[in-house]
Amino acid sequence: MSEPADFAPPSSDVLAAFANVIGDKHLLTDAAAMAPFLREWRDRYVGRAACVLRPGTQEEVADILRIADEHRVAIVPQGGNTGLVGGQIPHEAGNEVVLSLGRLNRIVEVDTENGSITLEAGVILADAQKAAADAGFLFPLSLAAEGSCQIGGNLATNAGGLNVVAYGTTRAQCLALRAALPGGRMVGNLSGLRKDNTGYDLRDVLIGSEGTLGIITAATMRLFPAVTDTATAFVGLASPKEAVRLVQFTLSKAAASQPTALELICRRGVEFAVAHMGARAPLAEPAPWLVLIELAGRGAPGTAMAEMESLLAAAFEDGLIIDAALAQNEKQAADFWRLREGMSEAQKYEGGSIKNDISVPVSAIPAFLAKADAEMTRIVPGCRPVPFGHIGDGNLHYNISQPPDMDKRAFLDRWEEMTGRVNELVLEFGGSISAEHGIGRMKRHWMQRIKSPAELAAMRAIKAAFDPRGIMNPGKLLP
Repeated sequence: MSEPADFAPPSSDVLAAFANVIGDKHLLTDAAAMAPFLREWRDRYVGRAACVLRPGTQEEVADILRIADEHRVAIVPQGGNTGLVGGQIPHEAGNEVVLSLGRLNRIVEVDTENGSITLEAGVILADAQKAAADAGFLFPLSLAAEGSCQIGGNLATNAGGLNVVAYGTTRAQCLALRAALPGGRMVGNLSGLRKDNTGYDLRDVLIGSEGTLGIITAATMRLFPAVTDTATAFVGLASPKEAVRLVQFTLSKAAASQPTALELICRRGVEFAVAHMGARAPLAEPAPWLVLIELAGRGAPGTAMAEMESLLAAAFEDGLIIDAALAQNEKQAADFWRLREGMSEAQKYEGGSIKNDISVPVSAIPAFLAKADAEMTRIVPGCRPVPFGHIGDGNLHYNISQPPDMDKRAFLDRWEEMTGRVNELVLEFGGSISAEHGIGRMKRHWMQRIKSPAELAAMRAIKAAFDPRGIMNPGKLLP
């Protein structure tokens, strides 16, 4: 596979050709203007670039890739720059070109009869949600970065989020897409068909490809009936074993409503959010573990609340839960979600945090957590695991905060050792080292461990077919 060092920076003639496509003001070379595009928000990755390009149309993206391919210029696609594995950040050599999709921000159509929304890749997720809501529909993709992440990046990483248990990942919500490939070729359409059985599905190849094959420029996504009747509750549990049982208990008991979220949070995570994010503890007495449950009613108003009350009563009777708090209004429900969504940010105030986005079979979560906690405290005595995540689909954000008396840099220097051991445990339990963040730069070296030679050969063949000169996001995903 191509590496960043294999490429020369664009010549002055190539820069002029880029400027001719997008206009001088959208070709950035000034260090201050480029800086926001070169730094990951956690500062784990800080790169350099020859320039930043900001095309405004799909055709301009295709023209840029035509020029880049002709002159073999490396391109790093970037959406909202919210990625967590470094896939959107150029390397340190300074010879790559960042292509920002932020100006492709048009919502093309909300088709209420087809139940779909067509939008360009730079549309911010929250804006897509609002457009759907304004038309009386639900666009269910929801994640903590929804105020700044973009649809193209969601597709390129196959983002998951909070509602996968009900609506699936971004892949499941995509009906069609268009993409620009090296050489300026365009593939795909925006038809919005539910059924199209006409050969290889290039849509599914491009989703999750992290900008290594081409650049997704627009998509048609599914819309769902608006949810107007919800119920939200926090429940306290003695251990992850009860939390796992609660998942199937909830899915089997909810007949008149749809479980849309099942979120696991450890006691330490709640304490951090209360201390640093202005959150309120949801339960009268602290519980070792909590699960946030959200139900969406399928019937008359009040259906979800009635079913939640019935569900909680049955869970108490079954010995699954030790306490519960049921939101009585929208503000209380929003407060519950604010606590959950503040998990990652709250950890920043506790010093260094080593993060893992993993998945294991739901049934394996208790054993995995017990073993992972023991291994992390063995490697760094006094460290504080803060696991939380989407227990309904087996996706955990297994984060570890530094010991209070340890130097932050000294702790973060143990990142590879600690995440490496977490990944080994994940594989032992039949899981995935990346549930929803992707591979990027951070986990690229693990690909030879988690994929067979035949799988890697197939992936490299796909890469060669789409990007024969290797200009797309070199040094990411594929080893």
